[in-house]
Amino acid sequence: MYDLLPAISTSFIFISGILVAIGWRLAIKRRLETHKKVMIAGSIAALLFFIIYVSRTIFVGNTEWGGPDDLKTYYMVFLFFHITLATVAAVFGITTLTLAFRNSFVKHRKVGRITSVIWLVTVVTGVIVYVLLYLMYPGGHTKPVLDVLFG
Repeated sequence: MYDLLPAISTSFIFISGILVAIGWRLAIKRRLETHKKVMIAGSIAALLFFIIYVSRTIFVGNTEWGGPDDLKTYYMVFLFFHITLATVAAVFGITTLTLAFRNSFVKHRKVGRITSVIWLVTVVTGVIVYVLLYLMYPGGHTKPVLDVLFG
């Protein structure tokens, strides 16, 4: 079961990225009611990822790098980039949603474009982290997150 959780959570991130891309396209086409529904669904998918990820981190830990030692530094830099980007994307996402629900659509449009780009890059980097950690180089030990990040 614990091995299945990263695949499930990554699937939710991937789904959220697809929904954000569709929602962005719907906004461009001015299909705003459908845009709203799709973006809320994308936000829910991202929230489900976050709940699974945090739960797994708290109760199981995170998987450390299982690949070759000569690639570990590159992976860690990439991982820190992804984590930073994901954090920024979360803040922007909450801001964008708040602006929409407050009917501040001029600001929502400006921030939403930036948020969507950041989120789509976050999704891609998140899927790459999953592929590296669980498909290409599986076998790292599961440890508490601070041990994984700082050694």
